[in-house]
Amino acid sequence: MSGSNSSVPAVASPPDQPVSFTVHSLPAAHLDADIERTHSGRVKMLLVLLACAAPVIASYLAYFVVRPEGRSNYATLIEPTRPLPDTLPLVDLDGRTLQPASLRHQWLLVVVAGGACDAACERALYLQRQLREALGRERDRLDKVWFIVDDAPVRPEVRAAVSQGSSPAWLLRVPRPALEQWLQPQAGRTLEQHYYIVDPMGEWMMRAPTDADPARLKRDIERLLRASGFWDQPGRSTQRP
Repeated sequence: MSGSNSSVPAVASPPDQPVSFTVHSLPAAHLDADIERTHSGRVKMLLVLLACAAPVIASYLAYFVVRPEGRSNYATLIEPTRPLPDTLPLVDLDGRTLQPASLRHQWLLVVVAGGACDAACERALYLQRQLREALGRERDRLDKVWFIVDDAPVRPEVRAAVSQGSSPAWLLRVPRPALEQWLQPQAGRTLEQHYYIVDPMGEWMMRAPTDADPARLKRDIERLLRASGFWDQPGRSTQRP
């Protein structure tokens, strides 16, 4: 139509386009599983290390003391070791109660016998003293203990004899049934027919007959002291029963 204004239809805007992203990489699904396995492995390794570090006594005994070729029937390793009971009723010859914990922090060489102390008891106590004295400068790491399992009086001459040497023995009364809950003889023997070796943590860990070869028993004790030298220090408190 003449005189009318013609116009060019506006170009329609393109429809809105969604924003697109370029995905360069995505973590593979198996990575999470790998991370979980790694974490689990580290935890297991830590538990294994803790388990290995805890039984210090067991490790040095297994390596230094009882090798397969060195086993003997007079010095027997107690496996597992047996801890000193906190309830063990101990009384000295003056009637004073002694706490079992006071026996810790020192190696113990133990004799068990009645107060009357027959000839076999005297021999055991004599060898107990000689074994300790033969250790030389290491003897201060070992204490002598005589557990008296009855109410019989101790003869003065025996009491004087066990007080000789560089350190007197501990003379402690304890009921036999209570002691048998901790120390046990070899089959066919009695409680009185053994030496019992207890470590500084209060663990009964070795037993030998009282008729043992003194030289060989001394070597066993020396091995124990040598193997424990890196953590065991000589001497307890000066308080004695």
